[in-house]
Amino acid sequence: MDTPIIDAHAHLWWKQDTIVDGAHIISLETNPSRSMFFGEEVQMLPPFMIDGHNTAEVFLSNMDYAQVSAAVVVQEVIDGNQDAYLSEVQSRYPDRFLCCGLMTGALPEAQPLAFDAYAMPGHRIKTPLNSPEMMQTFKRLEREGKILDMCLADDERQIAQFDEVLTECPSLRVAIGHFGMVTTPNWHNQIMLARHKNVMIESGGITWLYNSEFYPYPSAVRSINEAADMVGIDKLMWGSDYPRTITAITYKMSYDFILKTNEMSAEAKSLFLGRNAERFYGFKNLVTLPYIKNMSE
Repeated sequence: MDTPIIDAHAHLWWKQDTIVDGAHIISLETNPSRSMFFGEEVQMLPPFMIDGHNTAEVFLSNMDYAQVSAAVVVQEVIDGNQDAYLSEVQSRYPDRFLCCGLMTGALPEAQPLAFDAYAMPGHRIKTPLNSPEMMQTFKRLEREGKILDMCLADDERQIAQFDEVLTECPSLRVAIGHFGMVTTPNWHNQIMLARHKNVMIESGGITWLYNSEFYPYPSAVRSINEAADMVGIDKLMWGSDYPRTITAITYKMSYDFILKTNEMSAEAKSLFLGRNAERFYGFKNLVTLPYIKNMSE
């Protein structure tokens, strides 16, 4: 790629230990790369990450190898609140990461907004997104120039609620995650939210959603092209959902199926893999990373 590659959806955490809907989600002491997740033991991290810490330094090693210049670090409640750790990461690596604070509901007006961006796992929020208290929070984000990364439930009610929010907050910059939950029935309606001026769609988790098909994910490529026909390629951004997705594939594989497809133009690939995110998030001072030959080549 002649232009930078930017990951619009990744996760970091120092320690996974939280309770969601009464279920304890925690890294296993016997094998910290695995977690107890809603009563089931799952491979949460790649098996070589043996201390349970999903750190910026390991991610940067993956990014450098895959020639990814920068990444947006979002949050999910299943990992626990990582604001303290991500504040340190943002301070140490300001040109490589844009870290999002965690937002799980309406915020008190007196609470300072310390991050430039906030991630809201809307699919886990019970309060209607267009309720007065939530609307007040969204308007505050708009007023203070913050970016919102929003993951929506795959049902019509929440999509309609958030459409009302976007109408009321036309200057609020929003990235909608998981490519609108592309393998579910209502994904087109999530994509159509990008018709609002300041709304983008990012593809974090698309390889997970098409995991049964697996690499090189031809259906994912078709869905990206379909979304581009709906709202324009300039509204779409690549995201990896690192590190959970790289329990199945390598980090580089999470985007090089785009590079290798013949179903997208070079211009579309450049926009999707980096230029759109560079414009939307306002990344500056992006590093240029050289290709490093593998020992196995």
